[in-house]
Amino acid sequence: MAVALIVALAVALVPLAAEAGKDPLLNVCMDAKHHKSQPGPEGKLYQQCSPWKDNACCTANTSLEAHKDQSYLYNFNWNHCGVMPPQCKRHFIQDTCLYECSPNLGPWIQQADSSWRKERILHVPLCREDCEEWWQDCRDALTCKENWHKGWNWATGTNRCPWGSECRPFHQVFPRPQDLCEKIWSGSFRLSPERRGSGRCIQMWFDPARGNPNAAVARYYAGIKRSSSPGQEGTVPPQSHGTARALPCPGLLLLLPLLPLLLPPGLGGSPRWRSP
Repeated sequence: MAVALIVALAVALVPLAAEAGKDPLLNVCMDAKHHKSQPGPEGKLYQQCSPWKDNACCTANTSLEAHKDQSYLYNFNWNHCGVMPPQCKRHFIQDTCLYECSPNLGPWIQQADSSWRKERILHVPLCREDCEEWWQDCRDALTCKENWHKGWNWATGTNRCPWGSECRPFHQVFPRPQDLCEKIWSGSFRLSPERRGSGRCIQMWFDPARGNPNAAVARYYAGIKRSSSPGQEGTVPPQSHGTARALPCPGLLLLLPLLPLLLPPGLGGSPRWRSP
C-alpha cells in the first residue's frame, strides 16, 4: 500500500516537475492580440503560414486572415499607396506568419507599452537573405512611411497616409535592406550577417519537411541571454543544440525525507510502519 501511495504521489507531481523545468525563453507564445496562450499543433494553417502547423502560436483563422489585403487582425491595409505588387506582398504575409505563429521568438520578447498587446519582439536577428530578398522584391513598391507601427491617419478606421505625406518607392524610403528590416516595425528585427542554415539567425522562410530551424536558433540565443543575465553571468554556456536542462521539482524534493516513512521495512522503511 505504501508503495502504491509513493507511485501515486510521483505521478501527480510529474506535471509540476515538467512545469518547473520549462524554459521561459523556449517554445512560448507572446502575450499579444491574437496569439494562443501556448504553442501546439494546428490541423491546418493557411498557405504561407503552413510551415508552423506542427507547433504554432496562431490559429487556423489567424493564418487565413494574415493573407488578406485588409483583415480583422489589425485593420491594416497593405495597399495604402496603390496595390502592393504580389512579389512584395508575399514577404509581408510571411512576416505576419512568423510574428503570429512562431513559438521560437522567446529570447526577443519584451514588455510592450501598448493598449492592444502586453508583449512584443525586439531585435530578432533576421537572416541576411530574408532581409535582402524582402527589400529587392519590394524596392519598386510604394509607401509613404518609414515606420509602419505608428503615425498613420486612422480617421476611417484603417491606416491611411498622414496628411501631407507622399507615396514614394520603397528604395527611396528604405535605401538599404537594413533600413527596411530594422525600421519598418520599430526595431522588431535586426539585419543579421548570418545566412540561412547557420543556426544563428531567424528564418522567415524554411522548408517544414526539414523541420523548423528556428528552434535551434532560439536555444542558442536563450543560452547567451541566460549567461549574460545579472547574477548568472557565465553560469550557463550558449547552447547550439539540445534542450534546456530541467530543474528539480520542489515538490519532489520535499518528498525525499518522507520516503523512509512510506516504504515498508523490507524496502528500507521506518520500523514505525511495522505491525505490532
